[in-house]
Formats: sequence, C-alpha cells, structure tokens
Amino acid sequence: MATISGLFGTGVYVVFKRALYKQIDKRLLTLAQSATPSFAAVRDQGSKYLNQVEEVPWRDIFNRDQQSLEWFDENGKLLGRKGLIELDVPPEVGPEIIEQPETGEVFRTHTLSVFIRNNGQVGPPSLVGFIRATQSSAEIKAAEDELSGILIGGGMITLVLTGLGGFWLTQKAIEPIEASFLQLKQFTADASHELRSPLTAIKASIDVMRNHPERVHPKDVKKLEAISGATLQMNQTLQDLLFLARTDIDPSMPVEARQLAPVSLNQILQNCFVLLEPLANEKKMVFQSKFREEIDILGDTSQLSRLFSNLLENALQYTPEEGRVSLDLYKQNRVAVVSVRDTGIGLATEEVSKVFDRFWRANKARSRRQGGTGLGLAISQAIAKRHGGKISVTSELNIGTCFIVRIPILDSKRSSITKAQTTAITDC
Repeated sequence: MATISGLFGTGVYVVFKRALYKQIDKRLLTLAQSATPSFAAVRDQGSKYLNQVEEVPWRDIFNRDQQSLEWFDENGKLLGRKGLIELDVPPEVGPEIIEQPETGEVFRTHTLSVFIRNNGQVGPPSLVGFIRATQSSAEIKAAEDELSGILIGGGMITLVLTGLGGFWLTQKAIEPIEASFLQLKQFTADASHELRSPLTAIKASIDVMRNHPERVHPKDVKKLEAISGATLQMNQTLQDLLFLARTDIDPSMPVEARQLAPVSLNQILQNCFVLLEPLANEKKMVFQSKFREEIDILGDTSQLSRLFSNLLENALQYTPEEGRVSLDLYKQNRVAVVSVRDTGIGLATEEVSKVFDRFWRANKARSRRQGGTGLGLAISQAIAKRHGGKISVTSELNIGTCFIVRIPILDSKRSSITKAQTTAITDC
C-alpha cells in the first residue's frame, strides 16, 4: 500500500506540476502576442509611451506584481519594460527558465520575434526586435508545496487507516485458523491420553501370556515379542506426543510460576554420562566429558535429564564405531552452556533447519529399525524453552554435529527465595 500510494501521489504531483507550467507558458505566450502591436510605439517613444498609455491590448491580462513585459531591438538592447521584474539576461526566442543567483528566485519567460514588412519590400519580413513576457514561479512553487503536503498527509492517513483495517481483517481471518489449531493441539493431547489405556491393557495381557509360557504355542512366542515391542514403542510415542501437546497448550511461563527447584547441572550431566557410557564402550567410541566449573540452575531434574540424554543418545547413535563424542559444560556471562559434539555422519546444510521438526529424521529407515520416532529433539527444544533457555545446532556432512544448550544460571538471591517457595510447596 505504501508503494501504491507513493506511485499514485508521485503521478498526481507530476501531472499537476506539468499542467501548471503548461498553463503559465500559454499565458505568457498570449501576453507576448498581445504586446506585439505596441512594438513600434515603444521603439519610437520608449518608457515615455509605457508610462502614459493606459489603453493597450494586453492591459486586462497583465499583472504588474508577478509579470513583466520587455521590448528589445534586433540586437537585444532593451527598449522598454513594463512590470516590476528585471532580468539582466539577453532574450532567447521561445520558453525559458531563468534563475536569479542572488535571490534564488526562478522565472518563466516566453520570447517572441517581431517582424515587420516595409512598404514595397520583396521577400520575407525583417526582424526588428523581440518581446519577452516574464512571470515569477513563486505562485506555482507555493501550489506545488501545498499539493505535496496534501499528498503526503493524505498518504500517511491512508496508510494508517489501511494498516488498522488490514490488522482487523487479518485478526478476523485468522480466528478460525487459530481455533482449528487449538482444537488440533487439544485433540493430540486427548488422543494421546485416551490411547494410553488400551495400550496399557494390551501390554498387561502380553505380560500375563509371557509369564505363562505353557499357554502359548512355541510358534507364537516371536509374535508376542513383536507385539510387546510395538506396544512399548507406541506407548513411548504417545508419552512424547502428550508431553509436546501439554507444552503447546501451556507455553513457557515465568520461572517463578513453575514448581522448579535449584539443581546442580553438573550432577545431571554426570548422571547422563554414566548412564550412556556402556553404549559408547560397546561401540568402542571415545566418550569424554569436561565440566569446567560448578553451575546451579533453576529447573526440573527429570526434564533436564531427558533433554541431555536425548542429545547424547543421538550423538552416540549417529556416530560410527571408534568415533568421538564429547560433553562440555562451561559458564558464559550469566548463562550455562552445554555442548554435545560428535564426529558422526553429520547433516547437509538444507537439513540443519529441520532437526527440531516433529517426526523428522535424518535417516528414516535406520531410525525406524532402532525405534526412533523423530520426537526427541523436538522434546529437547521444548524443555530448553521451558527453562528459559534455547538450543542451537551446527553440522557438516560426514564431519560431525554440535548441539549447544544455553540456560540461565541461578543467582544467589533467587536461589534463596526459590528454596523457600519449594519448601512451602512441598509442605502443602
């Protein structure tokens, strides 16, 4: 709308300006033509004629305050002047724009050649002089300024009204979309919750049958194991979906509103490291950690453990045997920084932006075989946001990947207040 209004306003301004100047040029031409019959009298009597004469053909269209008429001989010498405008410029036939350097004022002029055919003259008439009509451009300049002010002011008002109208229309248009999106999130949460009951019943039935192998035909043992594995995987997927759905419905709240407690980030990372160390040893990988200082944050131990376990499991899963995975913790200003770096398969540039999308997997076939659902990194990102932090990733194909998590560090004053709140909540 700004572009359209600007083009429209510019077009109106240019057309209006050209029309004004065409009008003034036409007026000056008419004035100069009307003064042509007076040339002989001015040549013979000069200023005396101009000061005495009252009845002239150009009297009714002449404005002495804004216009002037000048008569010149064939050599450009001034013969007489009528009006207040004085120009020290020789006449040039046709329309002309003249600017006075001293005052900066601009004048429009129109000069006509005067020809007279003497009695008995054969051939073309002789040039005897020039008549120049002049008018100041101050009036047109004032009209231009007024028009530009109106166009700019009107354009701004139009943009404001258009913006308000567009905002209102957008809100109206997006209301059904928002309603549908909220219904979809609520459906995901409800469906995930409702499906847990039949899955629990299936799992219980499978466990009863596996505890009584004499009731199961040997050919059906593998089938029961497959059903049990599928049930566990579906149950884990539903738990992940339910967690994400609750996170969507209840977005990040201020830290004071959550029932979080001061926790040692070093201890959480150490527990994750020890838990996954056997997997690294099994793949003969170099699995190392480096905690540079003790850092406490305000958080939920189980959620933070899940966050860093997801990152470490991904690193171990997508790093080939005898590769390297490192876990690093350090402080940067008032932020705790945790990096998980591996020398795995890495990601292509176009895939890096998709790693936190739900159900997206770099290697779908391999992830299915290993039980992956593509929700782990989405959950990690949600947990980081709920703790007031953020997670980023850098990766190069066939070189490795690095995830960096930044979480605010707990200060001492906040720690004492939160401990008191946590105790009160526990007591309740």
